[in-house]
Amino acid sequence: MRLRCLTWVVSVWLLSCGAMAAITPFASGESGLLFSLHGSNTIGASLAPSLAKDYLVAKGATEVSIRARTEPNEYRIEGRVAGQTVYIDVAAHGSGTGMRGLASGEAQIAMASRPIKASEQTLLADFGAMRHFDAEHVVAIDGLAVIVHPSNPLEALTVTEIARLFSGEIRNWAQLGGPNRTVSLYARDNKSGTWDSFKSMVLKGDYSLDASARRFESNDRLSDSVSADPGAIGFVGLASVRQAKAVSVSQDGISPLGPEPLYVATEDYALSRRLFLYTLPGQTPPLVREFIEFAQSEAGQRRVAQVGFVSQNPVSLKPTLHPDAPPAYSELVRHGERLSINFRFDAGSSRLDNKARWDVERLRQFMSRPENRHLQLQLIGFGDGQQSEERALILSRMRALRVKSALRAHDIHAASVVGFGDDLPVADSQEAGRIKNQRVEVWLFDPAVSTVVNGAKSSLLEQRASPDSEAVSSVWPGRAQ
Repeated sequence: MRLRCLTWVVSVWLLSCGAMAAITPFASGESGLLFSLHGSNTIGASLAPSLAKDYLVAKGATEVSIRARTEPNEYRIEGRVAGQTVYIDVAAHGSGTGMRGLASGEAQIAMASRPIKASEQTLLADFGAMRHFDAEHVVAIDGLAVIVHPSNPLEALTVTEIARLFSGEIRNWAQLGGPNRTVSLYARDNKSGTWDSFKSMVLKGDYSLDASARRFESNDRLSDSVSADPGAIGFVGLASVRQAKAVSVSQDGISPLGPEPLYVATEDYALSRRLFLYTLPGQTPPLVREFIEFAQSEAGQRRVAQVGFVSQNPVSLKPTLHPDAPPAYSELVRHGERLSINFRFDAGSSRLDNKARWDVERLRQFMSRPENRHLQLQLIGFGDGQQSEERALILSRMRALRVKSALRAHDIHAASVVGFGDDLPVADSQEAGRIKNQRVEVWLFDPAVSTVVNGAKSSLLEQRASPDSEAVSSVWPGRAQ
């Protein structure tokens, strides 16, 4: 019953809010400021203005343009409707400014390149729950790229090595096997969500930024400065790598991955992050809600990709399998293609998280295309290493069953699910890492190879006894068949 209730709630919200709905023309007499977006420079430098421009065009505005305002990092996107001017304002001065803008009423949308902080939730508590589906919207996926000068021969760094570099513990590249050259540090400013993400994902409270670091409000300016300094290392959003060189990154004990689209889209890359738009729950003006839905739509996500971030529109790819992958996993997926979606869950919960709930609809649209209708959908669940091996295995399968049930509510049918427990971790065992490891991968197979795939699944069941109904129910009630 709990499982059916979950999928019903997801389905009803997506239908009632008009998810992916068509944009309606402007009402007669519409003019002036439509709404304002304040916050992250990562989003506000290009993505938000571009989405605002596309939105005005989709609503029928003409002569639409983006123009910089007098204040740095501020833009006005304006157009003409029936002889009247309509416009949207963007002020990109850091994620924290967006939350304060919501609180003061100066902004109707806050842009944030990291999740809302507990202190910001307290600030906005009178307006409602800011982690609610009505309030928190993942607009894009970004990879926090660690960049060096193109002449630097190093190809990969661990998160610990990056932290030691930025804290000043490592001051010469020769200490890491590189050239005998002094390290120079380039970092975002304190108001930036990019800096907040770097602190939480890299420094983690164990290290402090060295005082010698140069600070920047703009990702692009930081990247250009790194490209001009042979000793430089910096960090930027994925869209701002520009002429610098991005290195692969790994957590201790985890294989390094570069900020490539598949690994960023699935959030397997160590420094991947979500980019958010926040609105006040239950108080979202119609035009703001429509803009949010446009940003989540296929057209909006195409713009996300064009700007340089990673779109949430599903694509299928044939990835190179890691040599450390379990043989049973490699045998199962070697005939398929992986979809650029990982389903994840609210912390400490069996509920699909806010991004996953939108991804259900995206997957429905993807599978409804004529060229995809014949494909077999395979869900593969994973857990984390904090439970016993048996419990991790059961929970990994239960996560896949949760997703299967949510998909079934949208007439998407998946094959029998598979769980791999705590195999193939993509992050460490800290709280944030555990959430990343608790995931469900999506694979696609042509029916022509179904015999091979089913054989691989049968072999897996022989190696790992499938949990019986009683054991499954005791760990996670609400089992789906």
